Amino acid sequence: MQDQIISQEGYEKLKKELEFLTTGRRREIADRIEKAKELGDLSENAEYSEAKEAQTFNESRISELNALLKNLTIVENSTDKEAIGMGSKITVKINGSSREYTIVSFNEVDPVNGMISNESPLGRAFIGRKVGDKVVVSTPKGDVTYEVTKIE
Repeated sequence: MQDQIISQEGYEKLKKELEFLTTGRRREIADRIEKAKELGDLSENAEYSEAKEAQTFNESRISELNALLKNLTIVENSTDKEAIGMGSKITVKINGSSREYTIVSFNEVDPVNGMISNESPLGRAFIGRKVGDKVVVSTPKGDVTYEVTKIE
């Protein structure tokens, strides 16, 4: 697995998820399995099957998070107001209207709220750009031109 960059906030979010899954969620699932076993025949016990499926999913996510956390590089959010970097909040013009984006790591993405990954085509195109720069991004519907108007 290749190292990926992440903000301190994003890293802490992943660690909290891992802690929840390994303590609270794991215990909750174990309790569900025990209660389902008390119902009798496990071969036709829907509660047992669902709990075991939840356990498999939970353990898979725990493994995934453990591997991911080992291969992350924590980066500071950019304080540079001259060039776009990780954590930059930017305003761009596209087709005459303004849009705001924040450049975030892969696990903090929230497109509805304008939080785009530094690894996405749009995020990669913005990194290092300055106010006044025009950025052309290829989309399935053709090229789209963005003009950077503000960096915070």
